[in-house]
Amino acid sequence: MGARYWAVIPAAGSGMRMGSSIPKQYLSLAGHPVIEHVLGILLAEPSIEGITVAVAADDPYWQRYLLAPRAKPLRIASGGETRARSVLNALMTLRDELNTSDWVLVHDAARPCLHPRDLSLLMQVIGDDPVGGILAAPVADTLKRVDEERLVTATPERTDLWRAFTPQMFRYGLLMDALESAIREGEAPSDEASAMERRRHPVKVVEGRGDNIKITRPDDVALAEAILKHRAGERT
Repeated sequence: MGARYWAVIPAAGSGMRMGSSIPKQYLSLAGHPVIEHVLGILLAEPSIEGITVAVAADDPYWQRYLLAPRAKPLRIASGGETRARSVLNALMTLRDELNTSDWVLVHDAARPCLHPRDLSLLMQVIGDDPVGGILAAPVADTLKRVDEERLVTATPERTDLWRAFTPQMFRYGLLMDALESAIREGEAPSDEASAMERRRHPVKVVEGRGDNIKITRPDDVALAEAILKHRAGERT
C-alpha cells in the first residue's frame, strides 16, 4: 500500500489587515465563501482522502460553512495562537489515522485560486521524495528592504528568490517533529517549510502558477474573482 494523502487548512486567523468584520476565509468570493473554494479544490483531488481544518475556539462561522455533507471526511481541530500551533493541533488529531511516511498537504484558508493542475503537479513531483516540498514562483519584482520609517535600506538580489505558495507537502512524521521542535524552542515559523528548514531537511520547490494568490488585503478579493472568472471562461 502506498503513502496516503491528507490535507490540513489552518483557518484560525482573524485577517485584521482586511479591515473586515469577519475573517477573510469567510468573505464572499464569486458567490461562495473563500474557504468553500479552497475546500472544493482539495476535495476534488482524487488522491486526497480528507481534510482537517483548524478553527479558532470563538469562531461562529465554521458550523455554517464546514459542516455541510461531504463526499470525503472533513474534520475540525482547535486553532492555536500561531499558524504552527494550528497546524500541529490538526496533525495531532491524525495520530491514529496516518503513518509517519504518509503525506500532509497544508494549504492556506485564504488561497482560493490554487489551480488543480498545480496541485496534481506538486503531488506528482514530490510523491517519491523522502521529505517533501512546496509550490513557489520566482520573484519578478525588484525587492526593497526598508526601515521603521519606511526608507529604503537595501535592494536584495532577486536571482535566487522565490515566492512561497501553498500547498506545502511533507511527510507526516517529519512535519510533526519539525513543528513540535519549533514550538518547544519558542519559535513561530511563518510556514511549514521554515519549520522543516530549521531541522535541516531539504525542501524541494515545484514551480507553480503566479496567480495562486493569498487574500490578504481588500483589493485581493476583486483580483481573486477576476482570476476565477477567467479560469471558468477557459473551461467553456
